[in-house]
Amino acid sequence: MRINILEVETSNKIAAGEVVERPSSVVKELVENSIDAGAKNIIVEIFDGGQTNIKVIDDGCGIHIDDIEKAFLPHATSKIKYVEDIYNIHTLGFRGEALPSIASVSRTLLSSRTKESSSGKEISKSSGDILYVKEIGCNVGTTIEVKDLFFNVPARQKFLKSPQREAALISDILGRLALANNEISFKLMNNDKKVLSTYSSTNLCDTIRYIYGKEVVDNITGFEKLGDIMSVHGYVGNAVISRGSRNRQSIFVNKRYVKSSLITAAVENAFKSFLTINKFPFFVIYLDIFPEYIDVNVHPQKTEIKFQEDKDVFKFVFGAVHTAIGDSLRENFTVGEEKDNNESYSAPEVEKNTLKKDIYDFNRIVIDEKVKEELEKSVQIPLDFKYKKLNNETDNSMKLHYSKPNGEIVTRVSQGESANELADEDTTENIRENHGNNYDVSKEKSADGISRISKFPEIRIIGQFNKTYVLGEAYNELYLIDQHAAHEKILFEKYKSEIIKSEVLSQILLTPTVIELSHEDYAYYNENEAVFKNSGFDIIEFGENTISIREVPIILGKPDIKNLFNEILDNLKNMGTGKTEEIKYTRIATMACKAAVKANNQLSELEMNKLINDLRYIDEPFTCPHGRPTIIKITLNELEKRFKRIQ
Repeated sequence: MRINILEVETSNKIAAGEVVERPSSVVKELVENSIDAGAKNIIVEIFDGGQTNIKVIDDGCGIHIDDIEKAFLPHATSKIKYVEDIYNIHTLGFRGEALPSIASVSRTLLSSRTKESSSGKEISKSSGDILYVKEIGCNVGTTIEVKDLFFNVPARQKFLKSPQREAALISDILGRLALANNEISFKLMNNDKKVLSTYSSTNLCDTIRYIYGKEVVDNITGFEKLGDIMSVHGYVGNAVISRGSRNRQSIFVNKRYVKSSLITAAVENAFKSFLTINKFPFFVIYLDIFPEYIDVNVHPQKTEIKFQEDKDVFKFVFGAVHTAIGDSLRENFTVGEEKDNNESYSAPEVEKNTLKKDIYDFNRIVIDEKVKEELEKSVQIPLDFKYKKLNNETDNSMKLHYSKPNGEIVTRVSQGESANELADEDTTENIRENHGNNYDVSKEKSADGISRISKFPEIRIIGQFNKTYVLGEAYNELYLIDQHAAHEKILFEKYKSEIIKSEVLSQILLTPTVIELSHEDYAYYNENEAVFKNSGFDIIEFGENTISIREVPIILGKPDIKNLFNEILDNLKNMGTGKTEEIKYTRIATMACKAAVKANNQLSELEMNKLINDLRYIDEPFTCPHGRPTIIKITLNELEKRFKRIQ
């Protein structure tokens, strides 16, 4: 095997793959150059999510007229000069890879002028080749335009997401750079429409408000801690603004935006000492440390970092955040103070008080003629078990699909038998296999005349345990039903069926819910707008990055609409791309039912009977939408073994 020397063009494209992953990578590199150049105003203009055009304008120091061409040479940089400088880096850029990498996979136009020069210079490049260089008149600073990104690397274009998603990623990275440089004014324009605008301010909270909105600023706590070799400061949010993803967490080390699992773990562990929540906290952390104690030269994108002493950094950050949260709670809750009911409470009770909001009462399944009409609109109407012919089946050939309690899917084909006869035969086989030969299959006529097939025998209610579990018996077997999980599954199947059939009933809200979204979240909502509409939500635009929810599915009852919407959005975001609408509908139905179902309440015998009967006739009654069992069977033989009546 012979060794080949790669051509410059080939090696540049390989290097570009490490530095320039997508349009947001280009924006990050160019804006960081502007920051290093001392710019006070930075404008970013993009079209089609940056795929066709990216333009960055700054008022920094500019590039010397004799260095314009040199700036595009590999490893050409003004940030460092000697190898020792790598261990004492104070700038964002230093590798000299960004401009040559970007120019090798795009058509690039750069113009720049320094304050000392009376004229500027412009250079045009395509695929790394110089088209022309000429002197021009321009303002002090640098303007760089990147067109047709990856036009000469079609394989890379296939990995790009939709223009809306790419624009959201650009907005996200620009917002984080603004958080690290609140003294700089940033502006982002997408297709000539203003997306983001921050203003130079000495108060970091102003920048946080520009990016995340008023709600976030009203629910954050500042902190600061000083040490010998490092210091940390920033803001942490309370449970109100915690979300289902880590998208609103920012870490800056020496003003460089990085991704550090070490610091993330330190902050989240500090939160766990006070709040038990299944969400991720909001935080903006600034760690300043002597450059010789870190290594930023880990990856070309410079978002990874290594610390010389991991344990010291973890302990330092954890202590600062832990103390800040504790002080904040003590300010809001007076320890030992007498309350109105003459009961005293202390700081640890904060968790209990916070979680009380999350304890719901069971949505009463009332069997009463006075509320029958309301009941018909609720979730207690079971789905009919309908049989449909497949397109490739003859008139006298029917196919029946059902699942056993163990999750196995069974398919039976009948020639000349009726659907009901086949259903009876297979259901009898299924039930007898799982519930014993004594069980006589019950068959009922639904409103449209189609037989419904029960998935487990009719249960005689014994009672209720701990206001959570329904106890019943059938054929010498004991059944325990989780009323919360059972009701949730009934809701889930009904709601999902309505979505698929486009039969979702919505209710108009007396007061529309207005939600201000981040730029990234707003882009994700736009991408999934049809999914929300088909799921029964009526949402309209209500200003810049703001929506107004006017209608919600009636099956939800009275949910916390704002939190539900954010959870659904986070869930869709975490799913990534390439998911079908049916998968998204299933996920929405899962979360919506979780928000609507109630638990922990005493049920009457009529209510328990209604719940169990509804569960018997749904498609998949044995597990809830989240995979937990809804019903557990204990045989007489198992009980007698436990009591040592038999061996």
